[in-house]
Amino acid sequence: MLIDHWPLLGLRLSTPRLELRLPGDNELAELADLAAEGIHEPDRMPFLVPWTDLPPAERARSVVQHHWLRRGNWSPDNWALTLAVFESGRVVGLQSVFARDFAVLRQVSTGSWLGSRYQRRGIGTEMRAAVLHLAFEGLEALEATSGAFEDNATSFAVSQKHGYELDGIDRHAVRGRPTTMRRLRLTRARWQAHQQVPVSISGLRPCRQMFGLPQEDLHAAGSDSVAPGDPGDPQGLGRGVPQY
Repeated sequence: MLIDHWPLLGLRLSTPRLELRLPGDNELAELADLAAEGIHEPDRMPFLVPWTDLPPAERARSVVQHHWLRRGNWSPDNWALTLAVFESGRVVGLQSVFARDFAVLRQVSTGSWLGSRYQRRGIGTEMRAAVLHLAFEGLEALEATSGAFEDNATSFAVSQKHGYELDGIDRHAVRGRPTTMRRLRLTRARWQAHQQVPVSISGLRPCRQMFGLPQEDLHAAGSDSVAPGDPGDPQGLGRGVPQY
């Protein structure tokens, strides 16, 4: 079976409302359709690479191509996990977590987007909580980084809920204009102090070597993890991404 060769297909992150996992072909098509419908107002650009300026059909195709590219380029020292976000079985957005030299640095970065009709409902907070739990609890990361442009107040609000701290600025040219991105950093200690959303992980154990970690790691060699309190980028998609 394909999952024997690509165990990431069995990885699941669950929160009270959401499930995050790699999409199947039809679900990837739904994700592309969602991007075609719109992600943000046309007078602003929250992405480092303005891929959402593409016409709807090309925008949808770029989502599919990006997803395939990140799978095809995967290596233990340079990986990007692009998870579809499901609410009640419906695709609502994309949450990515990615890293270079993770086995050495133990640092990840995150990015995400939601379809316009699913924004401002707290979904962004839960989906970020899910991948932070994967990083810190499942993969034993030490730090997580993110970033957003100065006018992206919604993304900053989500980051603050999770305990991120300001970590400087970067200057970029977006749509031919100078733009300031604020970098954000979250330490393991601050994540532990701020985590509130229950998250469970299943299917991680067979995937550990794909993240550059030893399969026999003592901390995670047992059952898949459950958060305390739980009852049971070529396109720039990972940088300057709105967290709704």
